Amino acid sequence: MSLTDTAIRKAKPRAKPWKLTDGGGLYVHVMPNGSKLWRYKYRFRGGENTHSLGAYPAVGLKRAREGHAEARRLLAEGIDPNAHRTLAKASVAASTENSFQSVAIEWLAKFRPTWTSGHADKIQRRLERDVFPWIGTRPIAEITAPELLTVLQRIEGRGRLETAHRAGQNCAQVFRYAISTGRAERNPVADLRGAIPPTRQKHHASITDPREIGALLRDLHAYKGSFITACALQIAPLLFVRPGELRHAEWSEVNLDTAEWRIPAEKMKARALHIVPLSTQAIEILRELSAFTGTGRYVFPGVRSHQRPMSENTVLAALRRMGYTSEQMTGHGFRSMASTLLNEQGWHRDAIERQLAHSERDKVRGAYNYAEHLPERRKMMQAWADYLDQLRSKMPEASSDDRPRRSPND
Repeated sequence: MSLTDTAIRKAKPRAKPWKLTDGGGLYVHVMPNGSKLWRYKYRFRGGENTHSLGAYPAVGLKRAREGHAEARRLLAEGIDPNAHRTLAKASVAASTENSFQSVAIEWLAKFRPTWTSGHADKIQRRLERDVFPWIGTRPIAEITAPELLTVLQRIEGRGRLETAHRAGQNCAQVFRYAISTGRAERNPVADLRGAIPPTRQKHHASITDPREIGALLRDLHAYKGSFITACALQIAPLLFVRPGELRHAEWSEVNLDTAEWRIPAEKMKARALHIVPLSTQAIEILRELSAFTGTGRYVFPGVRSHQRPMSENTVLAALRRMGYTSEQMTGHGFRSMASTLLNEQGWHRDAIERQLAHSERDKVRGAYNYAEHLPERRKMMQAWADYLDQLRSKMPEASSDDRPRRSPND
């Protein structure tokens, strides 16, 4: 039933916040202190968000509905209303139409739909924190290489060398966009080549020795913390997906009858649908977990709220509590573990790469195909789970020659 001004005006505060709904996700949040706040609850790219529309009575019913309609229009165009508001505010703060900040905001808005939300948010935060305060209001066509170098050296001075390089890459993208739209003539970032020390290539720590893997698996299965965390720890080596993909898994994506988990394209780094065949061991863990979280959205919900996914630090923190240092094992390490051993065991390289969801960069080999090598991948995932069971149940020899290998007849 739609709201009326009378109903809103007469709404009394209670001990806890409560809602007066107007339909379509629009509601008034009545707070214990008597304030009445307009809110719009919506979903964007699989996530649940709340968009603020002001406080009643300063924002009346008619104006709130207009704001609600505008937010829904943005959603229909694939734009997050909250992100749009942030960018709009930042644009107003920029002193000139062709300032670095205004051009960067325009670039962000244009390309945000092509990125994952997490990637886009990281770029925006990086620019807002490390770049805009120094050169945001400067006309983009007037920014010089030494001026930009000073910005990057400030980041380097904090000991964040990799962040400095990433900020430089983002600035270069903004300058290239400015050139293509006629607001700059050159990219000063190109003149900074070699001005910032190179970063050391970092590899995610991983365990690849069979005996050590066996010990790790036994530790994972003996974990005494949260049941949800324990299940995540046990299934991570079986599926070897990226940690973010695992913690954002939703029950609607999982089909235990067909033994598949289909991760939507918008959640994948390669921006393509990814199929994860489920071994019998993985299905057993998921069936047990479904009794606990199956009525909710997320397979691995957070501790504080089942409406949100597990924290990105949960698995990592559990590994640290079990005594594994950052030099020994990380959440990403399960991917390196699987990649190393599956290649050694003789599985088809392309099947391994597809299961790792590494997008094909060789154009001659064709476009990324989410179902490519799927029969081979199904066999591989079950064999991998059986191999891990073997390592967990007994102590294998250290020699790589004793590792089970794929039969030519498989």
